[in-house]
Amino acid sequence: MSVEAIRENAFRLYRLNWIALGVLALFDGVFNPIVGFSLELDREAWAGLSFSAALVASGHFLLRRNYSRLAFVALSVAQLGFLGLLAAMLTYIAASVNLPLQDEMLDRWDKMLGMDWAAYYKFMVSRPELLPYFYLAYLALALPPFGVPIVLGLTKNYVRLQRFTLATFLTIFVVAFLSALMPAIGTYQMYGLPTEFAGFKASGYLIQLERLPGIRSGDLHIFNISQIGGVVTFPSFHAAAAGLALWAWWGVWWMRPWAFMMSAMMLIATPLVGGHYFVDVFAGLAIASLAIILVSSITTQPFSVPSKARALSPITSA
Repeated sequence: MSVEAIRENAFRLYRLNWIALGVLALFDGVFNPIVGFSLELDREAWAGLSFSAALVASGHFLLRRNYSRLAFVALSVAQLGFLGLLAAMLTYIAASVNLPLQDEMLDRWDKMLGMDWAAYYKFMVSRPELLPYFYLAYLALALPPFGVPIVLGLTKNYVRLQRFTLATFLTIFVVAFLSALMPAIGTYQMYGLPTEFAGFKASGYLIQLERLPGIRSGDLHIFNISQIGGVVTFPSFHAAAAGLALWAWWGVWWMRPWAFMMSAMMLIATPLVGGHYFVDVFAGLAIASLAIILVSSITTQPFSVPSKARALSPITSA
């Protein structure tokens, strides 16, 4: 396949991703008022939205100037930014369903697999010199929305980059749906273990512990989108994101060792910092894997591009 055909097919996938984002935005827009939520946009939120919009405009400008590498970086960072915002709202809507908590079931599943979360916790906290690294590994969730577009865009892996965006969308949708059916508060409350002490803070878990009860009870009505945080226990999106990032970066040979180390550390740190059961991690990885397989299978064949659409494309009209 020629370079032009690859770019054209990547652009078609890029447009498909906008359709998916539009559907998600419509869903959020319809159900937010139904469940009693309203959004608050502060200066930071407006700045983030404006930045993403500027990236979209810049990306299309660069495409018309035939700077495809920078264009796909900018466009994908913008799409993933919008997706992150819409996905966070989706998890709040899912949590508002307020079905019974399933912590005891998740604990049983862990034990059926021979996994002992309390023993894992004691093993980890008994090594305080390593705790800062686990904390940083958990925060590595912020890297793929920028790192994947930069690496794949600059190395001309345009189609893989768009597949990553679509797989992330599908993963988030399934994670939110399952979290509505099987809500949980997390391990620290289940086992009665401390979340903070010198050199450590289970920050991911504490965000959920602060917000999830208010969402479930209906007491939380207004949330600021610049400060929104995840409220999902099962399945773990942190684990899913680690799997998605590893697959995305695996397409660039020199990124493989770094991607493997980062993803492995994220998976190790997720139960500790996020208060996740081990089955949360396994489920997150399974969903990400299925999303990757599905997206790869439905986008393997090149799109046929009608002549009229080809003429209007910013790639072929450059």
